[in-house]
Order: sequence, then structure tokens, then C-alpha cells
Amino acid sequence: MLHSLTIDNVVLIEHQVLELGSGFNVLTGETGAGKSMVVESIALVLGGRAQPQVVRSGAREAEVAALFEVEPSSRVAAKLEAAGVPCDGELVVRRVVQAEGRSRAFLNGKIATAAQLADLAPDLCDIASQHESVSLTDPGTHLEYLDAFGKLDVLRQALSEKVEALGAVVRELTRVREAERDRAEREDFLAFQLKEIEELDPSLGEEGELESERARLRHASKLQLQTQGAADRLYEGDDTVCDQLARVSADLEAAAAIDQTLAPLARTVDSAHSELADAARALSRYASAIESNEGRLAEVDDRWFRLQKLLRKHGPSTHELLAHRDEVKKQLEQLAGASQLREELEATRAAALAAVAAEARTLSRKRRDAAANLADAIGKELAGLGMGRARVVVDVSAVPAPHSGDLPAVDGARLTQSGIDRVEFLIAPNKGEDPRPLRKIASGGELSRALLALKRVLAEKGPAGLYVFDEVDAGVSGAIAEVIGRAIADVARYRQVLCITHLPQIAALCDHHFVVGKTETKGRTTSTVKRLTDQERIEEIARMIGGVKVGEAARRAAVELIDAKK
Repeated sequence: MLHSLTIDNVVLIEHQVLELGSGFNVLTGETGAGKSMVVESIALVLGGRAQPQVVRSGAREAEVAALFEVEPSSRVAAKLEAAGVPCDGELVVRRVVQAEGRSRAFLNGKIATAAQLADLAPDLCDIASQHESVSLTDPGTHLEYLDAFGKLDVLRQALSEKVEALGAVVRELTRVREAERDRAEREDFLAFQLKEIEELDPSLGEEGELESERARLRHASKLQLQTQGAADRLYEGDDTVCDQLARVSADLEAAAAIDQTLAPLARTVDSAHSELADAARALSRYASAIESNEGRLAEVDDRWFRLQKLLRKHGPSTHELLAHRDEVKKQLEQLAGASQLREELEATRAAALAAVAAEARTLSRKRRDAAANLADAIGKELAGLGMGRARVVVDVSAVPAPHSGDLPAVDGARLTQSGIDRVEFLIAPNKGEDPRPLRKIASGGELSRALLALKRVLAEKGPAGLYVFDEVDAGVSGAIAEVIGRAIADVARYRQVLCITHLPQIAALCDHHFVVGKTETKGRTTSTVKRLTDQERIEEIARMIGGVKVGEAARRAAVELIDAKK
């Protein structure tokens, strides 16, 4: 539902706030007063083409802002959430057009594109006029309308879920088949990697151990010389460190016999002597054990270089290397079972396709039955709207199957989540003409009435919260005008409606009446929109009946028309 429309510097409108009510809103005014500017403003916020001509002369830019009410569970709310636009029950769509022709769009203050506005448009508003129709003239919406009319939504949703599941099976089967085609080459590659790792058979943390042993073997002579020299100086030579400490320890023990406070120090020196003696014997054993072993060094070097090569490929440590070995084993096992998996998936695909195809055929058959009933219902509505010779066809045909695709064809038709059908509403406005798509109906009045008939039949089914009717009364008589007005009023029981009309029979049926007028100030023409009081409504409808000069007879006729609504 559209709560308010703020228009700044659009053609003749300098500044205007239009607050629509629920139900049936009517916009009247003399020809050229600016009614079309209101429709053009709504079209702008719905993603319509921004042209520099809409900017009021002398202004730098034109701006239109529309405040819509948004249901939390609606498709508009879902689309806004997907686009990252915050929405708390309200949506402000703002469109700015500069005099040079550039434009900017905003959704709840967040910058947006005209394409995003156009994507939201069918769920917000549908404009029916000679030049505009956002939703119903788009064949892409017709299948949804037909399913809503035939109460087939549950069947379509169930089919959609099964098609999605079938698609997942088909994609997995494709992946397995591709893997199977490359299996031999892949198996050879993985087997080579596994053999290379298992032949070396590394252990966790081995890189550090090899590094240490390699260093010892490469510097064996230096290590032996330095450790044995240290052992000699500490314990095994003449006048060693241990000999000197032994003498110091003996002296301190003698002193401690005299002064007991020296006893702890004597024990410390004695302990140091014992520890150094132990260290010296250990160094001597190390020096005796170490030897230069060129053969072992060659073995360690070879293993170290092989390990480094594998670590560069799959490392950087043996932890990652061993994890890669386990993953290679897992992949080889999967490849070994690929044939069995493919056969299982092919069986699953065949069963799923059979079930989906059966449901798609059932849905298609029900759609064709519903299409005949919908065409008949629309035809009756058109007859009541003065188009009794019009012929309506709701065409249900197979979706052409592509040469390739994720999903298989059903009976030669492309399978989609909506089934195997495409739907389009066709109308022959006059006898002897071939039915044509709605968008190709030449007459604005005929198109508006055709869309009105559709909307009345589908009043409870359409997604748009606001319906705009422009030129719906073109070229009709007074009797037909009243029928058209009552049809619009009937639609307004389910949807908010804005109707631009010249006919008093239609205006008298509205819930909220607005009039567009022009004024001249300092050589500038400005259009304004005013909401009428009950008395002002009588005067406006009397003007529509009697022309410029309003008499009492016209006023009485206006009151009768308004009272007839009740």
C-alpha cells in the first residue's frame, strides 16, 4: 500500500505531498492540469526511465519519494533483505533526476539502482495506462496469476521442491561422471603421490630429528675435539677445575669445623664439584662415542633431501604431509567406488525424474483446465465493460527445451521449478482479429479495460499492493462508465486503487477524491493536487457533469451519483 507520494520539481509540480487512503482513490481535473505527472512520478519510483524533461524548468533536479507499507512476510521484504536494505514495515523509495538527465535511486536511504526498483515494482504497484503496465502485461507474471486463480499454488510448490531435489541429484551425477572420465589419470596421479610418501614413510616430527643428526655427523671431528677438551680441563688432566674445587672444598670444610655458618657454603662448593665431575665424565663418554661416519651421513643427507622435497609439495611440516597422505588414501577409495556411486545416482535420477514428470504433467493438465475457466471469466468481465466482442485466450504452452541444461526435458518441454508450461494472456479486442499479447494492444482505453477485467477476476491473487488505472474510461458511454467504476470499486475491496478519470460516474464511487489544478503566479504555471472535502466533491463532480459553468441541476446530479454509491 502507498501511504504518501512526495513530488518536487516534476514538470509543473513544484512541491506536492499526496497522501492516499486505502480502497478507491480518484484523481480528477481538467485536461492538461497535470494528472499524468502524478502517474509519471509513480512510474519513476518504480524504476521507470528518467528523462531530463521531467525536471521543472529552472530547477536543478526533480525528486519523487514514495512511502510504502511492507508486510514482514511479503516478497518485497524478502527482496529487501536479500539486497541488504533495512526494512521495519515501511519502505521509502526515492528517485532523483538531474536536469542533465542523470538519476539516483534510494531504498530506505541506501543507494540503489533503477534495476532494483524495477525488480520491486511488480510487488508494489501495477500501472495500467496507454503507456505503462508494470506487471500484468509481462508474460512472466501470467503463470503465477493462473496458478493463483486455479488454486494450484500448493501443487506448484510441491513440484518445485521435487525439481530442486532432482537438480541436486543431476548435478552430483554430472560431477561423478566427470570424475569417472578422469579417474584413470587421477588415480595414477594420486597413487604416485601415495607411493612417494609411503616409500619414505616419514614419522611425525622427523624433520627436526634428521636436522639434528645431520648437523652432528657433518661436524663430528669438531664436536669430539671440543667435548674431549672440555672433559680434560674439568676432570681428566693435570690441575683440573675439579682438582681445584676439591682443594677449595677441603679448605671450606676445615673452616666450617671452626665456624658452622660456613657449612652451607662448603656444601655448595662440594655439590658443584660433584656436578662438574659428572658433567666431565658425560662429556668424555660423548667424545668417545662420536665418530665420523661418512656412510651414515650419506644416508641421513639422502633422507633429509627426500623429506624436504615432499615437504615443499605438501608441507610445510610432517604434520601436513601425513594429513595429505591420509587424504590421498581417502580419494583413492572414493575413486574406486565411483562406478557404484554413479549407478546408484543414475537409478535415483530415473526414479526422481519419473515422479517429477508425472507431477509436471498433472499440473500442466490442471493449468489448461483452469486457463479455459479464467479466459471465460475475463471475457465476461470485458463484456460488462463494453468490450463484448473481445475474445480472451489464456495460452498454456510447453517451455521450449534448450539443447543442454542441468535438468532433463519432459515430453520435449524444458523442466523448470514451475513445471513445463509457459502462460500468456492473449486478447482479440474486436471480432475477426487474432488474439494478441496484452502489451501489443494498440488502444490505451482497450488495454486499460482489459487489465481492469484481469484485475477484477484476479483481485485477491495479485502481488501488487497498489493498482493505478489511467485512461480506463477512454471512449466509453455513461452507462459503461458506471459499470467500469463499479468494477474498479470491486477491485478496491482487495487492493488500494488510484484511478485517473474524466467521468463523474467513476469519480462518484471513490473513497478518497483528489483534484489537480493549475495556477499562474509571476508568469510561472504550477500544478497542485488537493484532497476534497465532501462539499468540494459535489462541486467537482458537478463540474465534470456540467462543464465550466456549474448549475444547481449539475449539483443535484452529482449528489445523486454520490448517494447511489451507498
